Amino acid sequence: AVMKISICIYHFLVLSWYIFLNCHVPQLGIEKEDLKFTLKGGHRKYLTLLNLLLQAIFFGVACLDDVLKIIKGKKDIKFLTAFRDLLFTTLAFPISTFVFSAFWGLFLYNRDLIYPKILDGILPMWANHAMHTLIFPLSLAEVFLTPHRYPSRKTGFTILGISGLAYIIRILWLHSETGQWVYPVFEKLSPVVLMAFFCLSYVFSAGLYLLGEKLSHWKWGQYISL
Repeated sequence: AVMKISICIYHFLVLSWYIFLNCHVPQLGIEKEDLKFTLKGGHRKYLTLLNLLLQAIFFGVACLDDVLKIIKGKKDIKFLTAFRDLLFTTLAFPISTFVFSAFWGLFLYNRDLIYPKILDGILPMWANHAMHTLIFPLSLAEVFLTPHRYPSRKTGFTILGISGLAYIIRILWLHSETGQWVYPVFEKLSPVVLMAFFCLSYVFSAGLYLLGEKLSHWKWGQYISL
């Protein structure tokens, strides 16, 4: 019981943190036109900020699941637990890990492709690390603190793929409407290379899905449904 309450408190604290970020980060530099927050599609066109929303939703579900388990026991909330697990395994873990890996990979290679220096004067360093760094250890901690049942790989890859395709369509639509790319790196790529980039991004995110599956199986053993 003490462990359940401790995890519930942890989930509530992380939920509160993500709610704060979702409310506060979009306001940073909102009056700065060079940040393009006013561009059609709003700030939610950035995968980083969509991920913050996704994490808030997941930890909200996890917190509710914890509270109901403490109050009612496990039998009454199987659907909620199943939804929590599906949300974390197919989206919350792979997407947060993708954002962390892709951002810092491009940043270290050439920061102008993903996070131009002009943003340093608009977004404080803590906000950058909150959006792009802390998301990974929080997701990793969730793997080891709470057991999550994995769906079949076909289901997992399908949900991840549909989500990725929806985001790509949104990116292309915004470009057709405004003539501007969400990220500077896309301006450097030809249409063929851009499509290859999107395909490789999905392959990479699928690999991250498998990483989460392996870590969960290693930690929780037979609880995980492979």
